[in-house]
Amino acid sequence: MAFKKLPAAPSTSKTPDQLFLDLPRRRYTGLLDHQGQMLRTYAEKAVASQDVALQLPTGSGKTLVGLLIAEWRRRTFQERVVYLCPTRQLVNQVVEEATTKYGMEVDGFTGSAKEYEACARGRYTSGQRVAVTTYSSLFNTNPFFKTPDVILLDDAHAAENYVAKMWTLQVDRNSAKHPGLFASLAGVLQSVMEPYFHARLTSSTSGVNDIGWVDKLSTVALAQIADEVRAILNVHTADKEIVFSWKSIGENLLGCHFYMSSHQLLIRPIIPPTWSHAPFEDAKQRIFMSATLGAGGDLERLTGRRNILRLPIPKGWDRQGIGRRFFIFAGMSLDETQVASLGLGLMQEAGRSLVLVPSDAKEKEVVALVQGTLKYPTFSADDIEKTKTSFVGEKQAVAVVANRYDGIDFPGNDCRLEFIEGLPQAVNLQEKFIMSRMGAVAIFNIRIQTRVLQAVGRCTRGLNDYSAVVVSDGELSDYLVDSRRREHFHPELQAEIQFGIEQSRVQNSEEILENFRIFNRNDAEWEDANKGILIMRDAAVQKPYEEVDELQSAVADEVRYQEAMWQSDYSKALEHAREVLGKLNSSKLKGYRAMWHYLAGSAAHLADNGGAAGYGVSAREQFARARDAAKGVPWLVGLSRHVSMPVSATDSRNAAVMRQVERIEGVFVKLGMTHNRRYSKFEQDILAGLSKPETFEAAQKQLGDLLGFTTGKVEEDASPDPWWIADDKVIVFEDHAGATAEVPNIDAKKARQAASHEAWMRQNVPEAKQAEIVSVLVTPARKANKGAGPSLTTVSYWSLEEFTHWAHVAVNAIRNIRTTFTGVGDMDWRVKAAESLEAAGADAPGLFQKLQQSRASVLMEIGD
Repeated sequence: MAFKKLPAAPSTSKTPDQLFLDLPRRRYTGLLDHQGQMLRTYAEKAVASQDVALQLPTGSGKTLVGLLIAEWRRRTFQERVVYLCPTRQLVNQVVEEATTKYGMEVDGFTGSAKEYEACARGRYTSGQRVAVTTYSSLFNTNPFFKTPDVILLDDAHAAENYVAKMWTLQVDRNSAKHPGLFASLAGVLQSVMEPYFHARLTSSTSGVNDIGWVDKLSTVALAQIADEVRAILNVHTADKEIVFSWKSIGENLLGCHFYMSSHQLLIRPIIPPTWSHAPFEDAKQRIFMSATLGAGGDLERLTGRRNILRLPIPKGWDRQGIGRRFFIFAGMSLDETQVASLGLGLMQEAGRSLVLVPSDAKEKEVVALVQGTLKYPTFSADDIEKTKTSFVGEKQAVAVVANRYDGIDFPGNDCRLEFIEGLPQAVNLQEKFIMSRMGAVAIFNIRIQTRVLQAVGRCTRGLNDYSAVVVSDGELSDYLVDSRRREHFHPELQAEIQFGIEQSRVQNSEEILENFRIFNRNDAEWEDANKGILIMRDAAVQKPYEEVDELQSAVADEVRYQEAMWQSDYSKALEHAREVLGKLNSSKLKGYRAMWHYLAGSAAHLADNGGAAGYGVSAREQFARARDAAKGVPWLVGLSRHVSMPVSATDSRNAAVMRQVERIEGVFVKLGMTHNRRYSKFEQDILAGLSKPETFEAAQKQLGDLLGFTTGKVEEDASPDPWWIADDKVIVFEDHAGATAEVPNIDAKKARQAASHEAWMRQNVPEAKQAEIVSVLVTPARKANKGAGPSLTTVSYWSLEEFTHWAHVAVNAIRNIRTTFTGVGDMDWRVKAAESLEAAGADAPGLFQKLQQSRASVLMEIGD
């Protein structure tokens, strides 16, 4: 048998752009100017840097730039190079482009490591080919890619959850993978949580104001139950993902944070400790590629790096966009039924459509509608990830994708119509807590903006692409329509959104359909309309966020803080936290500064627990500063439960009102801010309902929802009428709204019924078991029979006339504060909203106190 011919040493090029000319099977004659510019800049400034970021817009040939750098380094320095993609579909897409378009030989690696082809393994290990694989293939406890020399992270803006997943332990309440684990951990939490919050965590029912609830266990409390948490997780083996995550964080539990909601528990560090993962940390170079690089240090926070050298976007792309999007905000002119009908009509016109939805439940709802009405085949994210061939091969089809707003591309003729049903600004409990409870939205401004950009660009991946984007009512619509947020967007996107808003106002369904037909034909008629977008683009100015410089200056010390926490060097962590605090001075960063005072206090507390002298004083000082730095953050007042920190009655009362304001924010988000239609209907249902005995109770419950209470109502023997809960205060009603002149007095039966409600609530509603409860009789009657007297000593009285008047005042106050609502987490708005609630007598502590003092036995005339 003849010896095999050994491969010749690859020829080397001086720079990556020169390598392009040495690829004989490429389908392109030359690089675009901006591609060559980026490659030359890399060769001149970044070859020796450990961490480099390349900013190239989607559709500008970013993949080719990354592959040329990867192949050039492999050939020039004989390095093992790994090219990371968020999803398997993108791995396959990059491999296909490398092979068919650019004439490069690369190997794709998807699935588990044991399924990798032996030949491909060998080629990567010996440095013969670049490996293209998913983030999860590198970020796991036992990766095949143990010693890469160079790592390219494509779509780095979307990497946070993929990277952090290795150090994230997530327990879902209803998951069959880990039965009983949620309940076991919740049981341990009971000793360190306020009873009403623990009841909220474990309650089997959830109301309007529970859906968005998220909480965090303080580090002080976590330290108290750490051994019990470890004991539970050390023996848990039912879910391999949890086992592997626990392996990564188990020894550093106190360097993590414990978040809670009614459906999920999450344990993870603030910043992913990528420095502790040798395959990532020991690489000679990490190259982050993204359409947006996360100004203000966001990329560093996402990836756990202290300093990343940024190679900025090439000249010209600061105003030039990718493809063309036609935004349709159908809810601005149509009601929900009309919007649904329009959506089906657009699908029929378009042929193939993409629908992005926020949940599996919504996915099932859309699939049922499409299959039941249009009879079109539907495709899921899993279907698309394997291959898009079947979807693209259908003339009429709908891809319905849940919880995936990036990582799945439909360029060219693949799809010309995209629907976006909601876009959660926070993608995990940590982000949600920092935004909504700490009021530190500013830290995520760039990240949210990037997610929005990615979501609306699924079908516009190249310069010649065009797609309509139908935005449903909700968070995304509110975000895009708000000009205060939109001014921070790229000029082209600003113009596209503004054009869409103007075209969506005062339109009927047929007019919107006709506009889509014109757009989809992409002919001279559309070109005339498109000129309007270009005019607006040329006039638009993209404004930077004013706080980005401070955030960028602080990020290296933020990473150092997490490094020290991971090494259990709490005194050093405290010093780095102080360095961070010295750099955060903008008023926009009030909530974030408060959070860093809390993190500093946590480090000091752990140092004190470890026996370091004097750190207990530092911990209390930092926690007090955290509380005082952001009056609109009631969570910080709760630290006093675990720390010897004085809290006045005024502080406690203010915290309760602020928690009510937080819940009202959730109501505003749920009802939407793009237009007033849904809010006005909700308001009108309340006011009209309170005027009729037969609808009074339902309207009373809705009123509680609007005012930020957690409400309930059940129809069973001896059950009360609606109840309103605000933390540890419960107002439970016995309504007598239908009383007439023929039945002027309250009898003994009605009085006893009202008096029994406290016992019923404690027995049947978990949140009420250890709460203060006031039972309130709402009635037009002013007299009671003699037999009712004894029961009325424990019941409060609210005349129907006074209640109705108060309800109108309270509703008006909520409407007024809504007019100035800018989004979740605005500290200044929260303070003013709380003041408005108090002025209207609608704040929960004030209302509870008033009703406690309004005893029916005193205010009503009791018969002789």
